[in-house]
Amino acid sequence: MRWRSSGLPVLFLSLLTVSATVSGFRICSYNVPKFNLQKASNYRVMHTLTRVIAGCDICLLQNVIDSKGEVIRSLLSSLNRETDRYDDDYLYKSVSSKGLGKSADDMQQYVFLYRTQTVDVVAQYQYQSKQSFLRAPFIVQFQGKRTAIKKFILVPLHTEPTQAIQEIDQLYDVFKEVSKKWNNTNVMFLGDFHAACAYVTRANRKNIRLFTNTSFSWLIKDKVDTTVSDDTNCAYDRIVVYGEPFLKAISPSSAKVYNIAKEFKLTRSKVLEVSDHFPVEVKLKSSALLLQATPLLILLVQSFPSAL
Repeated sequence: MRWRSSGLPVLFLSLLTVSATVSGFRICSYNVPKFNLQKASNYRVMHTLTRVIAGCDICLLQNVIDSKGEVIRSLLSSLNRETDRYDDDYLYKSVSSKGLGKSADDMQQYVFLYRTQTVDVVAQYQYQSKQSFLRAPFIVQFQGKRTAIKKFILVPLHTEPTQAIQEIDQLYDVFKEVSKKWNNTNVMFLGDFHAACAYVTRANRKNIRLFTNTSFSWLIKDKVDTTVSDDTNCAYDRIVVYGEPFLKAISPSSAKVYNIAKEFKLTRSKVLEVSDHFPVEVKLKSSALLLQATPLLILLVQSFPSAL
């Protein structure tokens, strides 16, 4: 192959680089039981958790116990050092709920950590109906900077296991309220729903509107095991989206368990130090940059065949 123009190959290769580097936008959800200051003082836990979050554009943490904000400040410091070490140039920030629960010794928070280079927080809202949930959703509207779908709403839920059926069903009411509040039906529900095994059986689904209403798509399927232990095989952790527009904006087959044992070559005991759950993840499609680049490449080849 011989180039006959010095300018064309540079442009051609630049467009190829753009096409190759445009990738999906990753949303993760991780239940980290009793993630408090004591747990955060464990270097191995923090190192593993940092590596997990560093691969996500947005990561929801559940079960955070951090009334003074020390745990998340420490995690953000570790996270931003990690990305700087690999020259990723990513800066992570966080947005958190207040402590939620029924007892002073178990006030859990929902925490979203996000890359400022790829996404902005547009709005946040603490759902108010205390009768419906033990830990009511802390809802955040984001705007992706390079995603095919721009504004989308994330609704987290860590159910009380014995109330899982009622709490998952009540997410339908949350959807109606928040989609009206922000005039946006691009809604994703995510978290540890306990939506499997003895807590939610197949027979229970007739009592859950997120199952009976076919506009909701359950991306983490029933036969997936989101738990770490060999003693359980349950799809507790879920990701659910509303509507075809949002569903089309998701990369096909990208919703899955993030098996950090295999990914990071960790023993089961080290994974269990962090959580008895694996994270779950999904990817949103990137914006039209790749779609814009590809026709231009074709046009260049057709217009300048002699340059190749």
